[in-house]
Amino acid sequence: MNFPANLRYTKDHEWVLLEGNVATIGITEFAQRELGDIVFVDIPTVGKSLEAEEVFGTVEAVKTVSDLFLPVAGTINSQNEELEGEPELVNTDPYGDGWMIKMTVKNPADVAGLLDAAAYTKLVGE
Repeated sequence: MNFPANLRYTKDHEWVLLEGNVATIGITEFAQRELGDIVFVDIPTVGKSLEAEEVFGTVEAVKTVSDLFLPVAGTINSQNEELEGEPELVNTDPYGDGWMIKMTVKNPADVAGLLDAAAYTKLVGE
């Protein structure tokens, strides 16, 4: 499995790419494989400020619905509109076109406290 070294990861299987104080967030390749075929992504929190670990949306697969947890505190700026018509992008390109939200991070240093690729790889046993 692929866990890019330039990203940070959570124990809930989200990834974070920080650019300045803006973070792009999605779910990892491991998470999308565990879920199976993604059929719907629901993000009702655009424009809201949330704390770390709060639910920012859900992802629905053929057999299950899973909550999406915000890795760090901040304000959700936008969601990936492409996922409305093509939720399978989460399966085919989890670190690229399958991203879920962009947010302004309250404290960018919090991102450094998340798991690096090596620690996440160990967590999922790959």
